[in-house]
Amino acid sequence: MLSELETKLLGVMMMVIMLGMGASLTFKDFAIALRKPQGLIVGLLCQYGLMPAIAYFLGQAVGLPPAYAIGLILMGCMPGGTTSNIFTYFSKGTLSLSILMTISSTLVAIVMVPLTLAFYSQGIEGDWKIPPGNVIQVLFVLLVPTLLGIVLRKWNANVGAVIEMIGGLLGVLVILFLMGSWVPRNFQLLLDTGFPVYAASIGLGLLGFVLGFGLSRLLRQDPQRSRTIALETGIQNGPLAVLIVTLTFTGTQQQDVLLIPVLYSFFIVLTSSMVTIWFRGITRREELARDQSKIGALSKA
Repeated sequence: MLSELETKLLGVMMMVIMLGMGASLTFKDFAIALRKPQGLIVGLLCQYGLMPAIAYFLGQAVGLPPAYAIGLILMGCMPGGTTSNIFTYFSKGTLSLSILMTISSTLVAIVMVPLTLAFYSQGIEGDWKIPPGNVIQVLFVLLVPTLLGIVLRKWNANVGAVIEMIGGLLGVLVILFLMGSWVPRNFQLLLDTGFPVYAASIGLGLLGFVLGFGLSRLLRQDPQRSRTIALETGIQNGPLAVLIVTLTFTGTQQQDVLLIPVLYSFFIVLTSSMVTIWFRGITRREELARDQSKIGALSKA
Protein backbone atom coordinates (compact mmCIF):
# COMPACT_ATOMS: atom_id res chain seq x y z
CA MET A 1 0.00 0.00 0.00
CA LEU A 2 1.00 3.64 -0.30
CA SER A 3 2.22 5.53 2.73
CA GLU A 4 0.32 8.55 4.03
CA LEU A 5 3.02 10.89 2.68
CA GLU A 6 2.94 9.24 -0.76
CA THR A 7 -0.86 9.48 -0.88
CA LYS A 8 -0.73 13.21 -0.07
CA LEU A 9 1.99 13.82 -2.66
CA LEU A 10 -0.01 11.89 -5.25
CA GLY A 11 -3.06 14.04 -4.53
CA VAL A 12 -1.08 17.27 -4.96
CA MET A 13 0.55 16.03 -8.17
CA MET A 14 -2.83 15.01 -9.59
CA MET A 15 -4.17 18.51 -8.96
CA VAL A 16 -1.21 20.02 -10.82
CA ILE A 17 -1.76 17.56 -13.70
CA MET A 18 -5.44 18.51 -13.95
CA LEU A 19 -4.50 22.19 -13.81
CA GLY A 20 -2.19 21.60 -16.78
CA MET A 21 -4.86 19.70 -18.66
CA GLY A 22 -7.31 22.54 -18.21
CA ALA A 23 -4.68 25.05 -19.33
CA SER A 24 -4.43 23.23 -22.67
CA LEU A 25 -7.91 24.36 -23.70
CA THR A 26 -10.20 27.35 -23.91
CA PHE A 27 -13.98 27.46 -23.78
CA LYS A 28 -13.86 28.28 -27.50
CA ASP A 29 -12.29 24.87 -28.18
CA PHE A 30 -15.35 23.18 -26.73
CA ALA A 31 -17.63 25.32 -28.89
CA ILE A 32 -15.66 24.37 -32.01
CA ALA A 33 -15.66 20.69 -31.06
CA LEU A 34 -19.42 20.68 -30.52
CA ARG A 35 -19.98 21.84 -34.09
CA LYS A 36 -18.59 18.49 -35.27
CA PRO A 37 -18.95 16.26 -32.22
CA GLN A 38 -18.58 12.91 -33.97
CA GLY A 39 -15.04 12.33 -32.75
CA LEU A 40 -15.89 13.18 -29.14
CA ILE A 41 -19.00 10.99 -29.21
CA VAL A 42 -17.03 8.04 -30.59
CA GLY A 43 -14.34 8.66 -27.98
CA LEU A 44 -16.81 8.71 -25.08
CA LEU A 45 -18.49 5.57 -26.44
CA CYS A 46 -15.11 3.84 -26.42
CA GLN A 47 -14.22 5.23 -22.98
CA TYR A 48 -17.39 4.35 -21.11
CA GLY A 49 -18.83 1.66 -23.37
CA LEU A 50 -15.86 -0.45 -24.41
CA MET A 51 -13.37 -0.13 -21.57
CA PRO A 52 -15.57 -1.11 -18.59
CA ALA A 53 -16.89 -4.08 -20.58
CA ILE A 54 -13.36 -5.12 -21.57
CA ALA A 55 -12.24 -4.93 -17.93
CA TYR A 56 -15.17 -7.01 -16.69
CA PHE A 57 -14.97 -9.77 -19.29
CA LEU A 58 -11.16 -9.87 -19.19
CA GLY A 59 -11.28 -10.38 -15.43
CA GLN A 60 -13.81 -13.17 -15.89
CA ALA A 61 -11.78 -14.78 -18.67
CA VAL A 62 -8.56 -15.04 -16.63
CA GLY A 63 -10.36 -15.91 -13.39
CA LEU A 64 -9.26 -13.01 -11.19
CA PRO A 65 -10.05 -13.14 -7.45
CA PRO A 66 -12.58 -10.50 -6.24
CA ALA A 67 -10.01 -7.92 -5.03
CA TYR A 68 -8.08 -7.97 -8.30
CA ALA A 69 -11.29 -8.01 -10.33
CA ILE A 70 -12.47 -4.84 -8.57
CA GLY A 71 -9.13 -3.16 -9.28
CA LEU A 72 -9.37 -4.09 -12.96
CA ILE A 73 -13.00 -2.94 -13.28
CA LEU A 74 -12.13 0.35 -11.56
CA MET A 75 -9.26 0.81 -14.00
CA GLY A 76 -11.58 0.18 -16.95
CA CYS A 77 -14.09 2.74 -15.69
CA MET A 78 -11.55 5.55 -15.37
CA PRO A 79 -11.53 8.54 -17.74
CA GLY A 80 -8.61 9.12 -20.06
CA GLY A 81 -5.33 10.34 -18.60
CA THR A 82 -3.07 13.21 -19.65
CA THR A 83 -0.42 10.66 -20.61
CA SER A 84 -2.48 9.91 -23.72
CA ASN A 85 -1.98 13.49 -24.89
CA ILE A 86 1.80 13.07 -24.76
CA PHE A 87 1.74 9.81 -26.72
CA THR A 88 -0.71 11.30 -29.24
CA TYR A 89 1.70 14.18 -29.84
CA PHE A 90 4.65 11.87 -30.49
CA SER A 91 2.56 9.54 -32.66
CA LYS A 92 1.56 12.52 -34.86
CA GLY A 93 -2.09 11.99 -34.02
CA THR A 94 -4.82 14.63 -33.74
CA LEU A 95 -3.67 16.32 -30.54
CA SER A 96 -6.64 18.68 -30.24
CA LEU A 97 -9.04 15.71 -30.33
CA SER A 98 -6.98 13.84 -27.72
CA ILE A 99 -6.99 16.77 -25.31
CA LEU A 100 -10.71 17.40 -25.81
CA MET A 101 -11.43 13.70 -25.25
CA THR A 102 -9.40 13.71 -22.02
CA ILE A 103 -11.17 16.79 -20.71
CA SER A 104 -14.62 15.57 -21.79
CA SER A 105 -14.21 12.08 -20.35
CA THR A 106 -13.04 13.62 -17.05
CA LEU A 107 -16.04 15.98 -16.90
CA VAL A 108 -18.46 13.16 -17.73
CA ALA A 109 -16.71 10.88 -15.22
CA ILE A 110 -18.63 12.35 -12.26
CA VAL A 111 -21.75 10.65 -13.61
CA MET A 112 -20.40 7.78 -15.69
CA VAL A 113 -17.71 6.32 -13.40
CA PRO A 114 -20.05 5.63 -10.45
CA LEU A 115 -22.69 4.21 -12.83
CA THR A 116 -20.36 1.90 -14.78
CA LEU A 117 -18.46 0.87 -11.67
CA ALA A 118 -21.67 -0.03 -9.82
CA PHE A 119 -23.04 -1.94 -12.82
CA TYR A 120 -19.97 -4.09 -13.52
CA SER A 121 -18.97 -4.71 -9.90
CA GLN A 122 -22.38 -5.83 -8.65
CA GLY A 123 -21.57 -9.51 -9.21
CA ILE A 124 -18.27 -9.45 -7.30
CA GLU A 125 -18.40 -11.44 -4.06
CA GLY A 126 -17.28 -9.96 -0.77
CA ASP A 127 -17.03 -6.49 0.73
CA TRP A 128 -15.19 -4.87 -2.16
CA LYS A 129 -17.68 -2.17 -3.09
CA ILE A 130 -16.36 1.30 -3.87
CA PRO A 131 -18.93 3.87 -2.64
CA PRO A 132 -20.01 6.27 -5.44
CA GLY A 133 -19.46 9.15 -3.00
CA ASN A 134 -15.72 8.40 -2.85
CA VAL A 135 -15.46 8.49 -6.64
CA ILE A 136 -17.47 11.71 -6.93
CA GLN A 137 -15.45 13.34 -4.14
CA VAL A 138 -12.11 12.71 -5.87
CA LEU A 139 -13.42 13.72 -9.30
CA PHE A 140 -15.07 16.89 -8.03
CA VAL A 141 -11.90 18.00 -6.25
CA LEU A 142 -9.89 17.40 -9.44
CA LEU A 143 -12.35 19.28 -11.66
CA VAL A 144 -11.69 22.52 -9.76
CA PRO A 145 -8.04 22.85 -10.95
CA THR A 146 -9.16 21.76 -14.44
CA LEU A 147 -11.59 24.68 -14.70
CA LEU A 148 -9.00 26.98 -13.13
CA GLY A 149 -6.54 25.92 -15.85
CA ILE A 150 -9.04 26.86 -18.57
CA VAL A 151 -9.53 30.28 -16.93
CA LEU A 152 -5.75 30.83 -16.71
CA ARG A 153 -5.35 29.96 -20.39
CA LYS A 154 -8.03 32.52 -21.27
CA TRP A 155 -6.37 35.12 -19.06
CA ASN A 156 -2.84 34.60 -20.42
CA ALA A 157 -2.01 32.16 -23.21
CA ASN A 158 1.70 32.06 -22.32
CA VAL A 159 1.03 31.19 -18.69
CA GLY A 160 -1.45 28.57 -19.87
CA ALA A 161 1.13 27.02 -22.21
CA VAL A 162 3.73 26.72 -19.42
CA ILE A 163 1.22 25.14 -17.04
CA GLU A 164 0.10 22.77 -19.80
CA MET A 165 3.68 21.60 -20.36
CA ILE A 166 4.30 21.10 -16.65
CA GLY A 167 1.06 19.17 -16.24
CA GLY A 168 1.80 16.87 -19.17
CA LEU A 169 5.31 16.01 -17.97
CA LEU A 170 4.08 15.49 -14.44
CA GLY A 171 1.63 12.89 -15.75
CA VAL A 172 4.56 10.65 -16.67
CA LEU A 173 6.44 11.49 -13.47
CA VAL A 174 3.46 10.44 -11.34
CA ILE A 175 3.56 6.96 -12.87
CA LEU A 176 7.32 6.75 -12.32
CA PHE A 177 6.80 7.98 -8.76
CA LEU A 178 4.23 5.26 -8.11
CA MET A 179 6.52 2.57 -9.40
CA GLY A 180 9.65 3.90 -7.71
CA SER A 181 8.01 4.13 -4.30
CA TRP A 182 5.65 1.16 -4.39
CA VAL A 183 7.61 -1.58 -6.17
CA PRO A 184 10.61 -1.90 -3.78
CA ARG A 185 8.32 -2.34 -0.76
CA ASN A 186 6.15 -4.88 -2.55
CA PHE A 187 8.78 -6.75 -4.54
CA GLN A 188 7.97 -10.11 -2.99
CA LEU A 189 4.29 -9.57 -3.75
CA LEU A 190 5.15 -8.98 -7.40
CA LEU A 191 7.19 -12.19 -7.50
CA ASP A 192 4.29 -14.11 -6.00
CA THR A 193 1.73 -12.57 -8.34
CA GLY A 194 0.39 -15.03 -10.90
CA PHE A 195 0.29 -14.75 -14.68
CA PRO A 196 -3.48 -13.92 -14.84
CA VAL A 197 -2.92 -10.66 -12.96
CA TYR A 198 -0.16 -9.58 -15.33
CA ALA A 199 -2.22 -10.69 -18.34
CA ALA A 200 -5.16 -8.57 -17.16
CA SER A 201 -2.99 -5.53 -16.32
CA ILE A 202 -1.32 -5.54 -19.75
CA GLY A 203 -4.29 -6.83 -21.74
CA LEU A 204 -6.65 -4.05 -20.66
CA GLY A 205 -4.61 -1.39 -22.43
CA LEU A 206 -3.81 -3.53 -25.49
CA LEU A 207 -7.45 -4.50 -26.02
CA GLY A 208 -8.40 -0.85 -25.55
CA PHE A 209 -6.05 0.15 -28.37
CA VAL A 210 -7.30 -2.52 -30.76
CA LEU A 211 -11.02 -2.21 -30.10
CA GLY A 212 -10.91 1.59 -29.84
CA PHE A 213 -9.32 1.78 -33.27
CA GLY A 214 -11.70 -0.80 -34.72
CA LEU A 215 -14.84 0.90 -33.43
CA SER A 216 -13.59 4.30 -34.62
CA ARG A 217 -13.04 2.99 -38.14
CA LEU A 218 -16.41 1.22 -38.05
CA LEU A 219 -18.02 4.58 -37.18
CA ARG A 220 -16.22 6.21 -40.13
CA GLN A 221 -13.49 8.15 -38.39
CA ASP A 222 -10.43 8.73 -40.59
CA PRO A 223 -7.28 6.67 -39.82
CA GLN A 224 -5.43 9.47 -38.02
CA ARG A 225 -8.38 10.29 -35.74
CA SER A 226 -8.98 6.57 -35.20
CA ARG A 227 -5.39 6.12 -34.01
CA THR A 228 -5.88 9.09 -31.66
CA ILE A 229 -9.08 7.58 -30.25
CA ALA A 230 -7.30 4.23 -29.88
CA LEU A 231 -4.60 5.80 -27.69
CA GLU A 232 -7.18 7.74 -25.71
CA THR A 233 -9.21 4.57 -25.17
CA GLY A 234 -6.34 2.34 -24.10
CA ILE A 235 -4.63 4.86 -21.79
CA GLN A 236 -6.70 5.25 -18.63
CA ASN A 237 -6.04 7.57 -15.69
CA GLY A 238 -4.10 5.19 -13.45
CA PRO A 239 -3.14 7.72 -10.74
CA LEU A 240 -6.81 8.66 -10.38
CA ALA A 241 -7.71 5.01 -9.77
CA VAL A 242 -4.93 4.80 -7.16
CA LEU A 243 -6.34 7.82 -5.32
CA ILE A 244 -9.83 6.29 -5.24
CA VAL A 245 -8.46 3.00 -3.90
CA THR A 246 -6.45 4.69 -1.14
CA LEU A 247 -9.53 6.69 -0.13
CA THR A 248 -11.74 3.59 0.02
CA PHE A 249 -9.65 0.71 1.38
CA THR A 250 -7.03 0.19 4.08
CA GLY A 251 -4.52 -2.49 5.05
CA THR A 252 -4.32 -5.68 3.00
CA GLN A 253 -7.56 -4.84 1.19
CA GLN A 254 -5.97 -1.68 -0.15
CA GLN A 255 -2.83 -3.54 -1.22
CA ASP A 256 -4.82 -6.19 -3.07
CA VAL A 257 -7.13 -3.77 -4.93
CA LEU A 258 -4.22 -1.42 -5.65
CA LEU A 259 -2.14 -4.08 -7.41
CA ILE A 260 -3.73 -3.97 -10.86
CA PRO A 261 -4.02 -0.14 -11.10
CA VAL A 262 -0.32 0.17 -10.24
CA LEU A 263 0.73 -2.60 -12.65
CA TYR A 264 -1.47 -1.16 -15.37
CA SER A 265 0.06 2.31 -14.89
CA PHE A 266 3.55 0.85 -15.31
CA PHE A 267 2.89 -1.40 -18.30
CA ILE A 268 0.75 1.13 -20.18
CA VAL A 269 3.80 3.38 -20.52
CA LEU A 270 5.73 0.52 -22.15
CA THR A 271 2.93 -0.66 -24.46
CA SER A 272 1.95 2.90 -25.38
CA SER A 273 5.54 3.65 -26.36
CA MET A 274 5.59 0.71 -28.75
CA VAL A 275 2.17 1.56 -30.20
CA THR A 276 3.22 5.21 -30.57
CA ILE A 277 6.31 4.25 -32.58
CA TRP A 278 4.14 2.06 -34.82
CA PHE A 279 1.49 4.78 -35.29
CA ARG A 280 4.15 7.41 -36.01
CA GLY A 281 5.57 5.23 -38.78
CA ILE A 282 2.13 4.79 -40.33
CA THR A 283 1.48 8.55 -40.20
CA ARG A 284 4.85 9.26 -41.86
CA ARG A 285 4.04 6.85 -44.69
CA GLU A 286 0.64 8.49 -45.16
CA GLU A 287 2.22 11.95 -45.27
CA LEU A 288 4.83 10.75 -47.78
CA ALA A 289 2.12 9.22 -49.96
CA ARG A 290 0.14 12.49 -49.92
CA ASP A 291 3.25 14.50 -50.81
CA GLN A 292 4.07 12.19 -53.71
CA SER A 293 0.48 12.41 -54.90
CA LYS A 294 0.67 16.20 -54.89
CA ILE A 295 3.98 16.15 -56.78
CA GLY A 296 2.47 13.78 -59.34
CA ALA A 297 -0.54 16.03 -59.81
CA LEU A 298 1.67 19.10 -60.29
CA SER A 299 3.88 17.33 -62.82
CA LYS A 300 0.83 16.48 -64.93
CA ALA A 301 -0.52 20.03 -64.82
